[in-house]
Amino acid sequence: MALDRSRTLRGALAGAAAAAVWAVQQPLDQRVFGVDYDDAELLGRLVTDGRAAYPVGLALHVANGALFGAAFANAGRALPVPAVLRGPVAGLVEHLATWPGTAALARLYPDGSPPLWGSGRAFAQATWRHLLFGTVLGELERRLNPPDVEPSPIDPAAAASNGHGSASYVVSLN
Repeated sequence: MALDRSRTLRGALAGAAAAAVWAVQQPLDQRVFGVDYDDAELLGRLVTDGRAAYPVGLALHVANGALFGAAFANAGRALPVPAVLRGPVAGLVEHLATWPGTAALARLYPDGSPPLWGSGRAFAQATWRHLLFGTVLGELERRLNPPDVEPSPIDPAAAASNGHGSASYVVSLN
């Protein structure tokens, strides 16, 4: 399967934007779900610590969203669901596939990370975040990469072989 660079780039843009929406709304969902964890901070702490953790993590989070969006732009249309549900389904599938990895956070962050594994609230919060991400990704990608439309055939009465149209057709329009 050949990749369309434009489609891939527009998908990456949609994924980056969806990841940014996720990051911007996190303070609100932290209050709603009562779980104080920030995906960007967790990612950043894998690479650095201190005050640099959040900006580095945010850059990694947006880059991950862009990679997911690029892949989604090329493979998402194969999902056997209506177009409007493809993004949310992809986001939720990614969530369910990666959630078991939260069990390893205690080993990665021995100095203390929010206990996510085994927390129903944390699972619900992550489900919300992935649903939001997938919805934004799917809608943006759908708008940026409209379905391929086959050109409609040209009416022979409206065109002549010289490319300038048929004079008899133009005269008949009066």
